[in-house]
Amino acid sequence: MDTAVADLLIEGLWLMAIGLGIVFTFLVTLVGLLVLMSKAVARWGPEETLPATTAGVHAVAPPKDDARLIAVIGAAIQAHRRRHRP
Repeated sequence: MDTAVADLLIEGLWLMAIGLGIVFTFLVTLVGLLVLMSKAVARWGPEETLPATTAGVHAVAPPKDDARLIAVIGAAIQAHRRRHRP
């Protein structure tokens, strides 16, 4: 290998290592700051409130006219297929 090519390769690897080091340092700093902010909010932030409970949960009744609903859905599917035929 030429010395110029070897020098360029070494310089490229050195630049890559510096870039990776900077990115790694930034990410570690970011994680550290997020942990500190999380602890600060947990300590000085608003207290957690519990959601209000209801006496009972009302279930939605199923539709009584299933045959009509099925017919409407079927008609919608047929109309869609007629419009989008190749």
